[in-house]
Amino acid sequence: MGAPRRAAVLGHPVAHSLSPTLHSAAYAALGLEGWQYTAIDVTEDQLEGFLRDVDLGWAGLSLTMPLKQVVFPLLDHVEPLAEAVGAVNTVLLSPTRCGVTLTGANTDVHGLVASLREELGSRRIDTAVVLGGGATAASTLAAVAELGCPTPRVLVRSLDRTGPLQAAVGRMGVSPVFEVFQEEATVTALAGADVVVSTMPKHAADPWAKALADKGARPHGVLLDVVYDPRPTALSAVWAAAGGAVVGGERMLLHQAAEQVRLMTGRTAPLAAMDAALAAALG
Repeated sequence: MGAPRRAAVLGHPVAHSLSPTLHSAAYAALGLEGWQYTAIDVTEDQLEGFLRDVDLGWAGLSLTMPLKQVVFPLLDHVEPLAEAVGAVNTVLLSPTRCGVTLTGANTDVHGLVASLREELGSRRIDTAVVLGGGATAASTLAAVAELGCPTPRVLVRSLDRTGPLQAAVGRMGVSPVFEVFQEEATVTALAGADVVVSTMPKHAADPWAKALADKGARPHGVLLDVVYDPRPTALSAVWAAAGGAVVGGERMLLHQAAEQVRLMTGRTAPLAAMDAALAAALG
């Protein structure tokens, strides 16, 4: 693989990230001696200066919030999937006659699909519900469409804040139905869907966990809550107790990181080694 190279996850805050654990385990398993992966705190205002200084000693960069959208004008190229969903979580570097070319990619969609496939197998889905309308929701719409449902229900607190997601919908060619949370309708939708993905922040979905429990709902589908701290989340715990299948948010983290490893190293990611490192880190 040539000389050792660097990679990092950028974000603010970023000290809590498990990406260094996953990528470092991959480098060790692949025998990439001297390769390093770190977490670097970078704000929106600092990102342009950081990218200006990267060189071909870098294999790539992972981006977390709040950088997934603001990076767009700083890139030379953006891959079609990342362009469609409006979120870049991976920056790849390649040489040009003038220096370095930066290309934006999205591995979140891969992570969502692969983690849900752990429960679904090859089965296609007919119905899906997405909780929340932020950046991860756009990747989720692409993922559930790939799994067979281009018309999911998207449940949000306010339709007024879904502008970026609505724009992504137009680029992706999917046809979700946007609705505001209402207790009876939300519980019915969650219980009846083949797949439910919560993209809401930590504890934001807790009221829906309580509503499901209070009404004795019996979900039949698969839940993926992208939050993995606490683990399990309140929604995941209620879902599992009611007999539904649960995919932890750490599974999405694992699979999106594995795809980043493939893109940055050109090697198939050692998923078992990465999985073991993740399990050890989560205790």
